[in-house]
Amino acid sequence: MYPASALRNYQQVSTQSQLAEATPHRLIQMLYEGALDRIAQAQGAMARGQTSEKGVLIGKAINIINGLRQALDKDKGGEYADNLEGLYEFMSQRLLQANLKNDPSSLELVSSLLRKVKDGWDGIAPAPAPIQGA
Repeated sequence: MYPASALRNYQQVSTQSQLAEATPHRLIQMLYEGALDRIAQAQGAMARGQTSEKGVLIGKAINIINGLRQALDKDKGGEYADNLEGLYEFMSQRLLQANLKNDPSSLELVSSLLRKVKDGWDGIAPAPAPIQGA
């Protein structure tokens, strides 16, 4: 087995384990992390002139952002959910533009916006449950 293949297998098992144990809050964090990772990888592919790889990675980032958009609870989220939906739509459009025009500044803009939203999400993490019998 090649080292890169072994690493990918380990990462898949690690991710599957995290998903199985994740709270809904943690799942959203993982989506943010995944989108940020795909954008960073797309930036690298763009810099190396790997057009096909760049397109695949940007497509994955858009799919993750669309997943975040679909997860919005408009009944409970109200104006916040509406604002996030608009922001996610803007991000998706900028990622499409980045892909079509080979525009690294659009990738950086979306990455910056996602980091800010993720930082806010991280800041509202629920407190861990108290240990029973402590």
